[in-house]
Amino acid sequence: MTEETPGFEEKPDVPSGATPEDAAPQAGGPDSAKETGPAAPAGDVNDIALTAQLDQVRTALAERTADLQRLQAEYQNYRRRVERDRVTVKEIAVAKLLTELLPVLDDIGRAREHEELVGGFKSVAESLETIVAKMGLQQFGKEGEPFDPTIHEALMHSYAPDVTEDTCVAILQPGYRFGERTIRPARVAVAEPQPGATPKSAEEQAGESGSSGPSAQGKDSGGPDEG
Repeated sequence: MTEETPGFEEKPDVPSGATPEDAAPQAGGPDSAKETGPAAPAGDVNDIALTAQLDQVRTALAERTADLQRLQAEYQNYRRRVERDRVTVKEIAVAKLLTELLPVLDDIGRAREHEELVGGFKSVAESLETIVAKMGLQQFGKEGEPFDPTIHEALMHSYAPDVTEDTCVAILQPGYRFGERTIRPARVAVAEPQPGATPKSAEEQAGESGSSGPSAQGKDSGGPDEG
């Protein structure tokens, strides 16, 4: 029987010439190496979480961008509508003012026809006509133009053999327009083609004008008899 000396521990046998570090791996034994398995890479888990967060951020950004574009489109439509309403209100106000000035312009026109537009009154009248023209007032209505019920008002009616359609033969009161708005139609006398009359063509009219030449006059006056 072997007696153990108190205070001393048994140490594993170490081959001669080996260092104490060589004996350290053996302390755990072979089972300790088997218990430690391969751990999952922490970088892959972090990448998956970041990808999911990035997708959420992209979805939220797309939604906010769509909302911003919709708001911008609504704002542009609102601005255009306000600008259109502002222009319409301005045009209505100007047209109303010009309508109130039409009787004055009629008086100026009658005075000019009777050669009464002289002196200081002439200067004032011409200045007023220049101002309303700059504001966009346009006068229309001429003799000989076709009758258009949308811009003409017929006050007199007659028949004429030399017209092929309803024609304005006299302008009793000129019409005025402001932009595309007719603020007063032209008051005219209208002539219609003579009932049952056949309109003459341009060639017939040219022949009639040629028949009044010297040769025709010689025949009518009776020249010297031949022979």
